Amino acid sequence: MFQTFDPVSDRSFAGAHLPLLRAEMKKQNLDGFIIPHDDEYQNEYTPAYADRLMWASGFSGSAGSAIVLTDTAVIFTDGRYTLQVREQADGAFFDYVDVTETPPVDWLAKNARKGARIGYDPMVHSLAGRRRLAAAAARAGFELVATSENPVDIAWGADQPAKPMAPIKPHDIKFAGKAADEKRRDVAAAIDAAGADAALITSPPSVAWLLNVRGGDVSRAPMPLSRVIISKDGTATLFAEPAKIDNALPGFLGDDVDIRAESDVTAALEKLGSSGARIMIDPTAAPAHFASILEKAGAKLIEQADPCALPRAMKNATEIAGARAAHIRDGVVVTEFLHWLDTEAQSGDCDEITAAQKLESFRRQLTELRDISFDTISGAGANGASPHYRVSTETNATLERGGLYLVDSGGQYEDGTTDITRTVPIGEPTAEMRDRFTRVLKGHIALAVMRFPEGTTGHQLDAIARKPLWDAGLDYDHGTGHGVGSFLSVHEGPQRIAKAPNDQPLKPGMILSNEPGYYKAGAFGIRIENLIVVTTPQTPQDGERAMMDFETITLAPIHLSLVDPALLTDDERQWLNDYHARVSAVLKDKLPPALKDWFENATRAI
Repeated sequence: MFQTFDPVSDRSFAGAHLPLLRAEMKKQNLDGFIIPHDDEYQNEYTPAYADRLMWASGFSGSAGSAIVLTDTAVIFTDGRYTLQVREQADGAFFDYVDVTETPPVDWLAKNARKGARIGYDPMVHSLAGRRRLAAAAARAGFELVATSENPVDIAWGADQPAKPMAPIKPHDIKFAGKAADEKRRDVAAAIDAAGADAALITSPPSVAWLLNVRGGDVSRAPMPLSRVIISKDGTATLFAEPAKIDNALPGFLGDDVDIRAESDVTAALEKLGSSGARIMIDPTAAPAHFASILEKAGAKLIEQADPCALPRAMKNATEIAGARAAHIRDGVVVTEFLHWLDTEAQSGDCDEITAAQKLESFRRQLTELRDISFDTISGAGANGASPHYRVSTETNATLERGGLYLVDSGGQYEDGTTDITRTVPIGEPTAEMRDRFTRVLKGHIALAVMRFPEGTTGHQLDAIARKPLWDAGLDYDHGTGHGVGSFLSVHEGPQRIAKAPNDQPLKPGMILSNEPGYYKAGAFGIRIENLIVVTTPQTPQDGERAMMDFETITLAPIHLSLVDPALLTDDERQWLNDYHARVSAVLKDKLPPALKDWFENATRAI
């Protein structure tokens, strides 16, 4: 259940595993093979059996891909993993490529020789992804080959972990807030409105949301690996491994939901196709393999976004109330941990693993905790400069005095999912640290207080959080905010706040993170993260348009010794004081009495 800290990868992976992979590629008459991080469900956090990218390269990040040719190999990551990929994937075997500058399809178009057979597994590439690959093949003249067996799986052999078989359990309506049959009716109406006869739902969080079920197949996210076909009349079929189904589940799902083995998906799609059915499919999420089955069988594809994604993101009143409750109890334990950091961890002897374990020990006190929501990012000093750093026994560093410690963590509770980042000084911070922290705080506040009209996208708000850093010629290489699920994945779409264009307007009930940061390579990292909820549109007095705001629901002190009040405006100072007054009012009676003096100082007005 809780995080382990064995070495997360081994730089010898590539030297040991690439020859095995290339031998299998030769057997399949392939000149190259594409290895995405994605699994057959497009999960961000992949089960161990599907972590093919790490097997081949040693890289354990949650995003990336590799291309292995007969005589060279490249690995693609974004700015979040610039440092990590070099530490984990051996440069003797891999060239490093920034995916934002050169996407894999562009690299292939330039580097794959004409006539080369480049393989891909159509179960781990989406329909849209396959189209991008096909376009690159057409430009460069190489042959794109769909493999019937993934050569990584064959090369991995008997050492490849088994597929997870966690039971599928009901998610009580007191947490879900809406019955599954109502959700199916709403989704069925959307299917009908799109002119489709049925929809193929391939995303585990959508399956879990639609049927009000949860599972345990995906690390840190309570989702079942499964599929659903839902018809325009609201009836549905759940495709899941029989070992995951107990005697109670069919009764919970009701007579309008059939349950079949996951291996039966192919036959069901072929049957729909042979009838000439019009099938809604999300080209960014559905495996290219499923699209091929439908088209070959005669189906008409209606390509639209997953019909569950947007309603899943727009949390109902019960889910929002649950998120608030989850953040209060989580805020108590995080505050206890921050007190520990300010006292016992100031000696300079504590290390990253000890700190992460201490935080988890506080969370374990909560009977409501089901799991952590992701492996804790526990980064001291230079390790904190890697935004998605994952501590291991190999990289474990000491929280040294004169440095900064960045901790990003969260919990999974049946009523909500939390995600919070705090940056804490160990000893006395430098003037540079305080300047950078305060600029990050100014950006965080700017987003937290933002008022915006209906139809605004997160992309339109991203620069607001960056401006205080931009003013000083600084920036950060990750998004400012991601969607968060309700006892589901800590990273959820379709909403986000980032530089990259996103045409999804922010809608009432969406939960997002607010997490600007700053990272000085080789020195320290800073990030301040709270979760925020998009509020219901209201027309301000004397206003002409309905406007929305953000409600901050995360409650824990922001370290005041890192704040330079001279850099804050009066309004920014007032926001910080008001935030700490609310943290104090909500949490003070829930904290141990021994923390009273420290907590009063940590939430004092400045």
